[in-house]
Amino acid sequence: MRALLVAAIGLFLCACAIGPDFRRPEVAEPPAFRGDAAPAPASIADLPWWELFGDATLKGLIEEALTQNHDLRIAASRVEQARYAVGITRADALPQVGYQASAERGKFSLPDGSVSRTGNLFFGALQTAWEVDLWGRIRRATEASLGNLYLAEDARRGVVLSLVTEVAQAYFELRELDLELEIALRTRDSFQQTFDLFQRQLVGGVGTRLATARAEAALANTLATIPDLERQIVAKENQLSILLGRPPGDIPRGSALTEQGFAPEIPAGLPADLLRRRPDVLQAEDAILAANAQVGVAIADFFPRIGLTALYGNQSSDLDDIVHSGSNVWSIAAALSGPLFQSGRIYYGYKFDKAAWEESLAVYQQTVLNALAEVSSTLVARQKLLASSAELERQVIALQDAVSLSNSRFTGGLANYYEVLESQQELFPAENALARNQLATLVSVVQLYRALGGGWQAEEAAHPERYPLRRDALDALVPCDGPCERE
Repeated sequence: MRALLVAAIGLFLCACAIGPDFRRPEVAEPPAFRGDAAPAPASIADLPWWELFGDATLKGLIEEALTQNHDLRIAASRVEQARYAVGITRADALPQVGYQASAERGKFSLPDGSVSRTGNLFFGALQTAWEVDLWGRIRRATEASLGNLYLAEDARRGVVLSLVTEVAQAYFELRELDLELEIALRTRDSFQQTFDLFQRQLVGGVGTRLATARAEAALANTLATIPDLERQIVAKENQLSILLGRPPGDIPRGSALTEQGFAPEIPAGLPADLLRRRPDVLQAEDAILAANAQVGVAIADFFPRIGLTALYGNQSSDLDDIVHSGSNVWSIAAALSGPLFQSGRIYYGYKFDKAAWEESLAVYQQTVLNALAEVSSTLVARQKLLASSAELERQVIALQDAVSLSNSRFTGGLANYYEVLESQQELFPAENALARNQLATLVSVVQLYRALGGGWQAEEAAHPERYPLRRDALDALVPCDGPCERE
């Protein structure tokens, strides 16, 4: 038995885990993102979020969200669950020690029936069992569990990135609604003045009922937009409150929408860096790692399992004597068990895991393509929005001059009411269009930051107490052989 035990340990230490070793899938990486006119290694995603945004109020809101948001807490709890699951799986590779005890009373006879008496029998023993992981089944299962831990951690990083960008986007949308409300109130005052002027002229006998009715209709149309804007503002504040993890309420304001801004040049970086930074791409890679290891587990199921057990204890007819003078009981055993005929269960289980691995590979490749396309789309969107912004500003300036000139001409008797109303009615939607373009330009930068996977690395480095389980600590947490290490 000693020789058998030594041989089993030697085989266990020397054996390699059955099944394919994990390798990061090869994907075609373009030299630059489509739409990036001047590709460079530097990227906006390298900036921490507190350097990306210049509004102090927005920074405070993001910090509050990262501390209080419930979705982030849920993601952190899932990481902890995956962490403990690794420990559960890994424990199967180590010896298991237990105990057993029993107490009986009955009539006991010798096998030949010569002696028969009634009495007690007490038994107590320690026992240990160990499965020799000769084929690496447990190691592969641990590797798969570790892949799920990686996946949960990258999912949490995705929540951090989404939370930062969602708070920023919602805040900019709130400030844009504030600007639209300001425009509506200013337009209301302008239409009110025009209506009052036409009303006075009508009463004085120099105006017409048609001009007054048109002015009143324009004023009513503007007034109707104000309650709807106020409704949207409350809804946006409630959305932000949920992201902040607090009951719906007022949201503090910082810089106006027109005062928000980013650097003229927004570098995207290189596509190769995207694959190592974007959380959803990393999640897809983690899924391949777990599926790849699960294939090894399925292959190992074709081979026999080797187990070693040992037991040592005492038995006695008197409970007081079981420790001191009872009869010793001990055993050492080795067991071998394996499948002979399973009606295809193990085979189809292997094919199932192999198909799941192929699915995870396709999902990874599709995720990479989606990421590249998303970055390209946001880059081009920002370029085109900047081009539109200059023309919209020209339009608003021209219409503001037109309103001023038409009012002067009308009061001087050189123009009719239609000229005044037309210029005012054209200015209102033009100012709203410019405000929405400014919002879209800001949001395009936020979306680019999210598409590039920026922010979570700096967040983890700045607040290690919030994120105790980081990627550089995962391998130390669950040491394993080469196949389960991320390359």
